Amino acid sequence: MRLGVLDVGSNTVHLLVVDAHPGARPLPAHSHKVELRLAQLLDEAGAIGPQGVDKLIGVVHEALQAAEDKGVEEMLPFATSAVRDASNADEVLARVRDETGVQLQVLTGSEEARLTFLAVRRWFGWSAGKLLVLDIGGGSLEIAYGIDEEPDAAVSLPLGAGRLTAGWLPGDPPSADDVRALRRHARAQIARTVGEFSRFGAPDHVVATSKTFKQLARIAGAARSTEGLYIQRDLKREALESWVPKLAEMTTAQRAALPGVSEGRANQLLAGALVAEGTMDLFGVETLEICPWALREGVILRRLDHMGTGSL
Repeated sequence: MRLGVLDVGSNTVHLLVVDAHPGARPLPAHSHKVELRLAQLLDEAGAIGPQGVDKLIGVVHEALQAAEDKGVEEMLPFATSAVRDASNADEVLARVRDETGVQLQVLTGSEEARLTFLAVRRWFGWSAGKLLVLDIGGGSLEIAYGIDEEPDAAVSLPLGAGRLTAGWLPGDPPSADDVRALRRHARAQIARTVGEFSRFGAPDHVVATSKTFKQLARIAGAARSTEGLYIQRDLKREALESWVPKLAEMTTAQRAALPGVSEGRANQLLAGALVAEGTMDLFGVETLEICPWALREGVILRRLDHMGTGSL
């Protein structure tokens, strides 16, 4: 069947259309993506303002039209941290439902981490052994660990690249004091979680997903996306550590000129790099591998596992 996954994230609203059936890998058929940056549209009270909600509704209408054009039989709509953490989340969800007919399922941080872990496990298979999976989104950082398809530990921290950029790095380029303050904040939050994972022992394979990690790996020398999904792409901590001070001195325009860095994500790259560096350091990770599958694929795979139940 042809499934559509509508992902209302902190940075983008992304419709992924796939041809899928149980027992087979989902084959991408179409992608429709709009950068909305909901994480940066929150007001001082933590609410998504009327203009932001209007924009979201408009983008959802666009996605529905694209899904209809591509023959989607079933939609799996969900929202992550930007909507989840908004103080007016119920109001936003109600307006989206009333004006578009789409009932967004708000995933918890733990569900995000677990579904992403499922996608990574299916991509690498059982031979990868114990997996440590890292995912930096626009609003949150997810960490999951385990040897099965369901992780033994999964946490979500409010350390997304968009959220941190908006709250901690106002300058372009940011001041050294602001960068240092964000570095301390991120590492303190990450450090609180390390003990929860270390009791399970060292992972056999460390994997990262998300646009942030992909862009960091690319500027550190990984293969470009045009070389295909199946090229191994690694990110070494040593290379990342050498890039962080360079990124801190660059303007957004200068970062956007780096290989693999999109103009829309360039302003968030430094915050993402600080979180990635802190996570790799505190978890003792020297090298990680980039996985092309992440949360959206996890949602698809879980739906296929429960085909006929009407739930994710």
